[in-house]
Amino acid sequence: MPATFHGVIPPVVTPRHADGTLDVESLKNVTKHLIDGGVTGLFVLGSSGEVPYMTNAERELAVRTIAEANAGAVPLVVGANEQTTNRVIDEAKKMVDLGADALVITSMYYAIGNAAETEAHFRAIHEAVATPIFAYDVPVRTHYKLPTDVLVRLAHDGVIAGVKDSSGDDVSFRQLLLATKGLDGFSVFTGHEVVVDGALLGGAAGVVPGLGNVDPAGYRRLYDLAKAGDWAGAAAEQDRLARVFDIVYAPGNRVSGGAAGLGAFKTALQLMGIIESNTMSTPMESLNEAETETIRRILVETGLL
Repeated sequence: MPATFHGVIPPVVTPRHADGTLDVESLKNVTKHLIDGGVTGLFVLGSSGEVPYMTNAERELAVRTIAEANAGAVPLVVGANEQTTNRVIDEAKKMVDLGADALVITSMYYAIGNAAETEAHFRAIHEAVATPIFAYDVPVRTHYKLPTDVLVRLAHDGVIAGVKDSSGDDVSFRQLLLATKGLDGFSVFTGHEVVVDGALLGGAAGVVPGLGNVDPAGYRRLYDLAKAGDWAGAAAEQDRLARVFDIVYAPGNRVSGGAAGLGAFKTALQLMGIIESNTMSTPMESLNEAETETIRRILVETGLL
């Protein structure tokens, strides 16, 4: 049986006005842009949404806005981002009430845990919330790599419905795919924009690409080509998307890594007329005119402008 969640599920960016307030109309535009591009789901309150920088009120406003604009068109996968188990459970319940069809959960952070506590963390959340849970393996942010054996146990016990892998560890990613192969209803997604064809060939259910905010249709073409077995066509589309991804290098080292990548996505969306401003969450800096011009050239070259 096919996994319940599959395909292209971008982590939705959070547009802001120039004064830093959340831009609801631009967020609706992004949602429409993604749905029109053929995405199969929306990941709300993820890293690309700048979730660590958002107030509780902004998080709730973002989810309500996207849920309303989506109007049930595709599943909403929503991050419940807090440091420790009971705080995550409280956040998860709020997100389900706001319309989450599935939840994305990281390991604990700030708290100092181990593998046993991490496994207990996911099991406790599963017991408390009757909504599918995706484990989010993102050590660049949590400073902890989710152990493969823990994920495999949680998968086979039905605690998690899938994994979003942004670890950058190709070996553990492949091991996870092999250990959960044929497990009904379980989905492993790659979070890396430029190796999606390889991940799909290895058995991944899909991709959660930040760059998918900019070019959702490109990622849907890539996914469809791969599912049809046209691996040469999929590789060609992946090569084009890899060139689009070069927008994240426009600022060089002038800003932080987070501000560079997310700022590039926002700047591209601004150039495409989808959002009003490329303003970043405080204290991140927005990209400047020279960086914007570099991004414009790449978008023209790759057929997006």
